[in-house]
Amino acid sequence: MSKFVIYQVLPRLFGNYISTRKHNGSIEENGCGKFNSFTPKALKAIRDLGVTHIWFTGVIEHATQTDYSNYGIRKDHPAVVKGKAGSPYAIKDYYDVDPDLAENVNNRMQEFEALIERTHKAGMKAIIDFVPNHVARQYGSDNKPEGVSDLGENDHKEWAFSPLNNFYYIPHEAFLPDFDIADYVEFPAKATGNDVFNAHPTHNDWYETVKLNYGVFYNGGGEKQFYPTPDTWHKMLDILLFWCGKGVDGFRCDMAEMVPVEFWQWVIPQVKQQYPEIIFIAEVYQPHLYRTYLEKGHFDYLYDKVGLYDTLRNVTSKNHAVCEISHCWQSLDDMQDKMLNFLENHDEQRIASGFYAGRGMYAQPAMIVAATLTKAPVMIYFGQELGELGMDSEGFSGVDGRTTIFDYWSVKSIQAWANNGKFDGSLLNEEQRELRAFYQKLLHITLNEKAITDGTMYDLEYAQYPERFNKHEQYTYIRKFKNELLLFALNFDDKQVDIDIHIPQEAFEYLNISQDSQYNYVNLLDEDEKGICTLSSDNDFNTQLNAWKGKIYKLTPHTTRKSRTKK
Repeated sequence: MSKFVIYQVLPRLFGNYISTRKHNGSIEENGCGKFNSFTPKALKAIRDLGVTHIWFTGVIEHATQTDYSNYGIRKDHPAVVKGKAGSPYAIKDYYDVDPDLAENVNNRMQEFEALIERTHKAGMKAIIDFVPNHVARQYGSDNKPEGVSDLGENDHKEWAFSPLNNFYYIPHEAFLPDFDIADYVEFPAKATGNDVFNAHPTHNDWYETVKLNYGVFYNGGGEKQFYPTPDTWHKMLDILLFWCGKGVDGFRCDMAEMVPVEFWQWVIPQVKQQYPEIIFIAEVYQPHLYRTYLEKGHFDYLYDKVGLYDTLRNVTSKNHAVCEISHCWQSLDDMQDKMLNFLENHDEQRIASGFYAGRGMYAQPAMIVAATLTKAPVMIYFGQELGELGMDSEGFSGVDGRTTIFDYWSVKSIQAWANNGKFDGSLLNEEQRELRAFYQKLLHITLNEKAITDGTMYDLEYAQYPERFNKHEQYTYIRKFKNELLLFALNFDDKQVDIDIHIPQEAFEYLNISQDSQYNYVNLLDEDEKGICTLSSDNDFNTQLNAWKGKIYKLTPHTTRKSRTKK
């Protein structure tokens, strides 16, 4: 698949233009975005940013403190729901969508299907979450197809473990965490989603969820009982095919590493047999498992959280030297193009927050690396392109530098950009406009330059001379496709620098570039900067970089036009 760009967005927050922002407020008080908030104008504005795929986060129905019992949806006990809105990862019904997101609750699935259709019409593909490891404590499908049995419906609850069961049980014990659950009753208790195999999870556990059983007997030393195929596997295959039938183009698979790779090995080929273009992205945080989940598990891409994300965050925060980026990509070897690169998502702190960089502009060189270092896809989180602060105290989610996934809220930067549905950006301040323009230009470069989408990368960092290049603060590499070169010069320092980039003999040989050749160059991020240069291992490429900025020089062979004479 060619390089692509994902825009992750929470529909609950995206289209909410109400500015009440009451701490721990209800949906009536604080409002909620809807599927219909993604109008053709909104989708065009996202597409114009340089986006090819939208990851709609929080689509599938999850536990909530909002009462929809008048619509035939069972109420959830508030003691086992995080926040007024609830976590999108505490799935309550795999066969339904979040009623919060519907203008007409009774038509919620039709409104979702219309959103997918509008997204495709706007020239983008749609990704949703698949949450395979755990469900809400009070899971129960009100909308499952006829003939489908519910998760846990046929379980033998007196058995702690059986491959016939969908859940793990703690027989003869009631659910009793270390906090008040009022009159909530669960007997026997089920194991909690983050592998708590007792009846007493803490407030820091994923207490709002229960662990799904894929045939691994964790309390029995991790014994795997996969024959016959566990019942949960069949149920999950049906669920994936259900959503494929709704027109979605891919799944971001939450905590995929907590589900045995043998399940993915079994299920993904079956889904792709019917929907060959569907993509699967895995959340895997243990590098030693990367190759297993790519090759054995058949995933298309993996989250690169503990690799490039952590490295770029540490570099931007001045904790690591910039040259650590080289170690990062080298450690991935041939897997580097199978990673999904990002600087923000719903789990991580906002770049502009006081917990990270303090200003969205400071991430520009890091974002260039994330988008262009490899041929891998790249993702941005809604509001990242506007320098969203994430410093609100929304309710369950306190001031933690993140945009809440648990509360009813609205995002100030997105509201300013949307301008009540006009999406003209007229309410953005000057810095927000500048930052968004940078993202827009960079993402289009990322998609359109063959040296990025199809070319070869050569890391120049090792070859730089310390007298004219600070490898603690600057980074450089080159990409090549046919006779076109892209030279990247990045400054992670808080002051302007003048650097010389040395291109060693080995680079000319590796990239098959002739020495002493003349090139026309232009900075793709500022096309007023252009000229002619000679590339040689004896003559360094000089450039000046502003603080927290980068340049992408496109170099094409310079040819002298001969004068034409009459015969």
